[in-house]
Amino acid sequence: MIKFCPLASGSSGNSIFAGTENTRILIDAGVSGKKIQEALASIEEDAAKLDAIFVTHEHVDHIKAVGILSRRFDIPIFATEGTWQNMERELGAISRKNKCIIYSGEKNIVNDICIKAFDIPHDAAQPVGYNIFAGDTKLTVATDMGHYNDDIKENLADSNAILLEANHDIDMLKKGSYPFSLKQRILGLNGHLANVTAGSLLGDVMSEKIKHVYLGHLSNDNNTEEIAYETVRKVLASRNIIVGKDFEMEMAKRDCASRYIKL
Repeated sequence: MIKFCPLASGSSGNSIFAGTENTRILIDAGVSGKKIQEALASIEEDAAKLDAIFVTHEHVDHIKAVGILSRRFDIPIFATEGTWQNMERELGAISRKNKCIIYSGEKNIVNDICIKAFDIPHDAAQPVGYNIFAGDTKLTVATDMGHYNDDIKENLADSNAILLEANHDIDMLKKGSYPFSLKQRILGLNGHLANVTAGSLLGDVMSEKIKHVYLGHLSNDNNTEEIAYETVRKVLASRNIIVGKDFEMEMAKRDCASRYIKL
């Protein structure tokens, strides 16, 4: 059995917990250390018992508390070489033994959990998503993607639970107050995944193995939970995939732990 829970998910900060009876890991720690500890406590987990932090990329909404937690609880940090080069200064002093370099496509074993990184298209140095394997269960974290490709679809396929980015509503973004250059960045091939694109990606990979999907990393200015949910639901319905019947879908919360699931 594995527990899976977004602790915070949005443009202002991201962190995801996954754990078995013997192992506890975070994917990213992009809010304060205090908030992460409080979110973990709310699902009856203890930050002092974390075995590892895996980092997707170096943007501050994914690494804010990585260094703090590593020093406070002596936690190893796993990230690609490019991510390390671009985040190390921001993390502060990290024990050499807790600096772990990972490579896309390779499996990393932490006790009874296996974690595999895969490349994602984002405007960061060497960003990755993660597959998390525990026994026969597969979880996938895939956010901060400007588009999706066959490799991403392959990594999402056969997951039992997924945290997927549904960052923005395209019309809201285009009509919003962001500077033109920022709009172009978000809409670009290395930007963020729109609601409608998230729906298309889910439709492409949907199978009977997928039991639960969190939609996350929503923009605070260019999206709402209701718009994201309904957009994705309608895209899937057009393919005869019915939310609530074929699988469960919910929104990952921005400022607190979401409802955790056990698989």
